[in-house]
Amino acid sequence: MEKTINAPDKIETKNIRVAFHTLGCKLNFSETATIARSVEKINFKRVSFDSFAEVYVINTCSVTENADNRVKGLVKKVIQQNPRGFIVAIGCYAQLSPEKIAALDGVDLVLGASEKFKLNEYIQDLTKKLEGQVYSCEIESVDFYESSYSINDRTRAFLKVQDGCDYKCTYCTIPRARGVSRSDKLENVIQNAHNIAKAGLKEIVLTGVNIGDYGKGEHGDKKHKHTFLELITALDKVNPINRIRISSIEPNLLSMEMISFVAQSKRFVPHFHIPLQSGSDQILKSMKRRYLSKLYRERIEWIKNKMPDACIGVDVIVGYPGETEEDFLETYHFLNDLPVSYLHVFTYSERPNTVAINLKGEVSHEVRSKRSKMLRTLSVKKRRVFYQSQLGRTVHVLFEGENKKGYITGFSENYVKARAPWNPDWVNTVKKVKLDKIDEEGIVRFLVLD
Repeated sequence: MEKTINAPDKIETKNIRVAFHTLGCKLNFSETATIARSVEKINFKRVSFDSFAEVYVINTCSVTENADNRVKGLVKKVIQQNPRGFIVAIGCYAQLSPEKIAALDGVDLVLGASEKFKLNEYIQDLTKKLEGQVYSCEIESVDFYESSYSINDRTRAFLKVQDGCDYKCTYCTIPRARGVSRSDKLENVIQNAHNIAKAGLKEIVLTGVNIGDYGKGEHGDKKHKHTFLELITALDKVNPINRIRISSIEPNLLSMEMISFVAQSKRFVPHFHIPLQSGSDQILKSMKRRYLSKLYRERIEWIKNKMPDACIGVDVIVGYPGETEEDFLETYHFLNDLPVSYLHVFTYSERPNTVAINLKGEVSHEVRSKRSKMLRTLSVKKRRVFYQSQLGRTVHVLFEGENKKGYITGFSENYVKARAPWNPDWVNTVKKVKLDKIDEEGIVRFLVLD
């Protein structure tokens, strides 16, 4: 596949509208925002993905099969809005299966892991193509780092600090989609945090593929120039950001020292999202995870010891090859006994070119669905128990900008979701409130104290 193209003649971009749609994780959102700013600098006008545009960019995900299928639906949506719209696919799925996306009717351009950050160079010619053109390099050559952060799209900013992964989890395609583990320079992260603060946002969410591995590849080599603890210690001094949230972090990389630091921090909030994937040590070993259930339990108990009101989210996979009923029940009871607050449940799906796809012991889709439903029900129970424990507490809720069926919603420091009748004056403001009751949809109502 080609890596570069001959630059076509420049086009007049002043009145050309470009729309972005992001699938997947917070990391994708941070990169979409950065790429969008790059095309705005050459006078493209960014518009909503639901509106008429000359260019549509889809930032893809490939964590699950459903994410792949959503790309097809979005391409059809674009064609309905503007049959002549120039469609570009970027992101993880675009890197893993570029030819497959390029074959979709209407797709004009597919850019891989390196090329997506040069989007403004590839959309100088917007002539519709008979076949989608692919520009993608081999993932082994993706060793550079591109700083990214989101502003203006949401109330919270997603700040990318790390990319890629050196882990070899048997079910995962991300290392082949994003390359080796590498990190932003500490001074760049701090500068980006200041840029976010200047934009008026109240909260930063740190994101990456494996953020606990921060520091590796910071200066182009495999050594750790800094650690994740050093990063959060430096960010804790950034003014005037009042809330910094750590996104998903591997349990073996979340040290007791990090947890203790967050407990005494004035800016880092008591909210952790820690992937478990399975409560069965047998399955964890098969997955080639780098911890067992004992370590995971120790991390959860240490968090709750230091921060009794901390919110803890968990990723878990059901239906992994070889997962017996006993393995699943071990996971269920392990989670039921832990003081965690909610679950993100993923039904295992076969991903091409992974180790897991060749493992014996396939679990039927019917059983996968049943197990997924059981854990989702447990998640509802866990969240309600956590919310119930927070009633009567005084917290600070940061309100977001979307009018959801006549309500405005926001989150407390420890990720309690609260809502009230829509009030545009509350957007991107922090209100001191007393959590009062849980409504019929499992969301907390409150009394305003200031």
